[in-house]
Amino acid sequence: MLSKTYTKYIQSLHHKKVRDTEDVFIAEGSKVVMELLKSAIFSCQQVLGLQQWLQENENSIRKYYAGPLQVIDNFDLEKISSQSSPNQVLGVFKKLTKTTVTAKGKISLVLDAIQDPGNLGTIIRIADWFGIPSVICSNNCTDMYNPKVVQSTMGSLGRVQIMYTTLAEWLQKNDTVHIYAAALNGKNVSELKGLKEGIIVIGNESKGISDEIMQLCTEKITIPKKGEAESLNAAVATGIILSHIFP
Repeated sequence: MLSKTYTKYIQSLHHKKVRDTEDVFIAEGSKVVMELLKSAIFSCQQVLGLQQWLQENENSIRKYYAGPLQVIDNFDLEKISSQSSPNQVLGVFKKLTKTTVTAKGKISLVLDAIQDPGNLGTIIRIADWFGIPSVICSNNCTDMYNPKVVQSTMGSLGRVQIMYTTLAEWLQKNDTVHIYAAALNGKNVSELKGLKEGIIVIGNESKGISDEIMQLCTEKITIPKKGEAESLNAAVATGIILSHIFP
């Protein structure tokens, strides 16, 4: 049984302010926890799981993690979980130190004020699918360590480099690389097939790319519309654009 103090500590990590102070985050579910352990990118501080799950997975866990394994019951798991239906295991991981990303010689994704945690997590997962090494987020994007983001990445958080920065400054430093703005009008995205180097900018879910960032973009690209929908979900648009870039 978890102590009240530790239970409150885990619950507090659902909030960004506490995650920033403690420099840790939580991951939930067998798939996500195991993928983050395997990545060896994040240092694991604690694994808490149902007894049967820990027994079935201990050998796999010990390949990547030598720390404590805490057996908990369903009642305690429900109390510390951020999910409506908790999934057997929760891990506490150390956050990464801030990194610097350059755009030269590769395709990079830039996100301007993505607010929905599900969208951010899905975009990171899409980047992983297409082999995009880096996602650069504006400082007002939702937190990559939000439990919903971590869950939506399905482990891709351990394979894609994420950087938060002042976008205008970063784009100006990387202005030798062509910058493509995803917009409602512009060059047909199919014309980007085979692109080897470039920055793809995806804007806010409702407002699109801000004027300041749009002015720094080299060219607008668009996904041709056939129906009457006004816009596409940011993550869906990201997937479509990348599917056209790679042969």
